[in-house]
Amino acid sequence: MVVLLDFVSLLVLLNSACSTVLAGDTESPIVNVTLDSRKKILSWNTRGIVTRQTCAIVTPLDPEDISPNLQVRNNDSYFCTFPNAVLHQGATLTVNATSEGREFSHQLTFTNPGKEGSGAQNLSCVIYNIRFMNCSWTPGPAAPADVQYQLYTWTSLHGNVSECGHYIPDSAGTRVGCHFDDLGEGRTTDDYFFLVNGTSSDTDIQFLDSPPMNGPRLEKYNPPANLTVKDNVSHYVIRWDAPAIRYSLSNSVLCYALDIQKTGSFSKREPVFLSRQHKNEYRLPSSDVRGEHTVRMRVQHVQFQIWSEWSSTHRFGVPEKNFLMVSIGLAVGAAVLFGMAVMFLCKRFSLKKKLFPPIPRVKQELAGSFLASLEETASCGGHPPSASQDPEDIFTVEETQSLASGPAKMVGPAPDPNPYENIPSGRRLPNH
Repeated sequence: MVVLLDFVSLLVLLNSACSTVLAGDTESPIVNVTLDSRKKILSWNTRGIVTRQTCAIVTPLDPEDISPNLQVRNNDSYFCTFPNAVLHQGATLTVNATSEGREFSHQLTFTNPGKEGSGAQNLSCVIYNIRFMNCSWTPGPAAPADVQYQLYTWTSLHGNVSECGHYIPDSAGTRVGCHFDDLGEGRTTDDYFFLVNGTSSDTDIQFLDSPPMNGPRLEKYNPPANLTVKDNVSHYVIRWDAPAIRYSLSNSVLCYALDIQKTGSFSKREPVFLSRQHKNEYRLPSSDVRGEHTVRMRVQHVQFQIWSEWSSTHRFGVPEKNFLMVSIGLAVGAAVLFGMAVMFLCKRFSLKKKLFPPIPRVKQELAGSFLASLEETASCGGHPPSASQDPEDIFTVEETQSLASGPAKMVGPAPDPNPYENIPSGRRLPNH
């Protein structure tokens, strides 16, 4: 704190030496112009009758005139505040007044004392894990070897200044970062101011300041928690929990990025961005998932650019080498279930008997008469069955009462003089 006060006193002396009064030959009513570079407050007093006053600031980073409202203290002194001004590259501040009908102007030129390029550069701070904050910077290109930097921070223009309690050195021992263990309770109105100055035994070191940073803009969230994936047949349902954050903000201001990739694929999908979520849920159609996939998530505020780290990776879906086996197994299982259902129905409702009634058994008597009629029918047609024997001539011998009555008489059909006459054409003559 003593170093900071000495630094501010030096700036006040330099400011007084660089003041310029533009009032012609008449004495200016504007006196005692000073600048508090930490609080960024320009103060002055007036003498005589002053009817109108204004103030303005111009910096290399903001060449436009900034003219804030004038304020009055109890001791009749006046001041203007430039909370957003960045002074480490210098500034020109002006106070204008009207007295007795004449215009007066007092100009203050502010310069950053120290060797050019010796101050810290690239200051960056981030809040994480609700209560912690880390800041980092790089030494200036013209900084001497023995330079040491100090970081100061405060959350309002009139708040208390705190120096870093845990510096982080580089390999050469130069401080290049700071860790804050506990930031206390957070409020959405917190505005963090930062100042890095330096010391060296060789030369003066320029300071580095920054515009105020709103607390929620500095916070880096933790990754979404409890990431799960469930398959409800038609979709893969991805759910997660919103991260715990330092400031009381609605979940609708969070933006999520889902990184869904197919395992082993060379082509990469673009992340899916979701904002203003109320259910913290994303549904991926099952038809879009063939093979094993992975999903991970990160989160940020919809208006800010600080992404969280990626969550742990979660796997879902069926691996490609097992997909065909699973499909075949499902098909076989479905076929077995269908067959069992059909068998159950057949048994339950005697469907087999209705569809396939039994054929009555033919009795032997009917079968015998049926076969006899077939033989008779075949013979009646004049065409014996192909398996029948050759026809034979039948002779009937009638016995006579005595040998004296003469020789035996042959009874039967008269021999056919032409045996081939009545044979149908196309049939083969049976062999004798």
